[in-house]
Amino acid sequence: MVIRSFTELESALPEAPPLRPAVAGGVDAATLSALVEAMTQGRVADAVVTGDATAIRAMLPVGLVSRFQILSSDGPAEAAGLAVAAVRAGDANLLVKGGVDSAAYLRAVVARETGLRASEVLSNVTLAEMPSVPRLIGATDNGILPLPTLAQKRAIIANAVPLFRGLGITPLRVAAIAASEKIHPGQPATTDAAALRDEAAQGALGAVLADGPFGYDVALSRAAAVKKGFHASAVAGLADLILFPSIEAGNATVKAWKLHGQARTASIVLGAQVPVLLNSRADGAEQRRLGLLLAAAMLAVQGNQSTPSTNSDGGQAVHSCQDERSIP
Repeated sequence: MVIRSFTELESALPEAPPLRPAVAGGVDAATLSALVEAMTQGRVADAVVTGDATAIRAMLPVGLVSRFQILSSDGPAEAAGLAVAAVRAGDANLLVKGGVDSAAYLRAVVARETGLRASEVLSNVTLAEMPSVPRLIGATDNGILPLPTLAQKRAIIANAVPLFRGLGITPLRVAAIAASEKIHPGQPATTDAAALRDEAAQGALGAVLADGPFGYDVALSRAAAVKKGFHASAVAGLADLILFPSIEAGNATVKAWKLHGQARTASIVLGAQVPVLLNSRADGAEQRRLGLLLAAAMLAVQGNQSTPSTNSDGGQAVHSCQDERSIP
């Protein structure tokens, strides 16, 4: 099943094991509200929360306080470190940013000896559902890597594959965005896009179809893609994930989706040992709740990786979803 909306995702996860988040900085109303709602729905079993213990207890419903392990901490660095340590100890299966600043949070995640790195590159993906696009669309990297190199872009794509597999989307269609759709040696976004396109065509990126350089319109509109001569592309107008050349481009686009596109969004950091949720300070309880759904989808895929489906040749099956995706 290909998941096209957050509502479909919520309906597709009724049997998913309950989440056990560790929250860095629990004195945050939006984060606690999302956790309480998810807990009452059965999506969260229990939680580890760090921060001002007295303030956190006062913000929780009396009937649910016993399901929260509250670890007192002094300052954002200690709050983030204790939450990461809870994950490493097996007391939690995902990490959630609460009322701590992003820098302290990410430092705890990437710490060489005590952090949660699984990949050399951590990357952020924001998924959006909006009326103008008939499917979920992802943007990366819009939160961590300022100006990703070609090698980092390969890692960003690899990080994203399990998330989209959890949404029933494989192969993953990646559109590499640039200001020009022609390759110019002086514009690294165009040469990187061409390199990724060629590598994907050779199977070097796994279950990924990548193409570019594309303008934003070509990535999302099949009509624009055909008009500009990209009718033969399996990605143009059908992209699942937009790969931006800089954090500024990705961040501005996602903010425009929210502000002008009436988008519902959820963000997740990939490349760690567990799903990591990194929300903007402007995000409310809804974005945080939807982020928990993305984490559940990823964990469900990880739990099933030991028994992949196979095709008639004995290899792992990769099913194209092109005919299940609407073309705008």
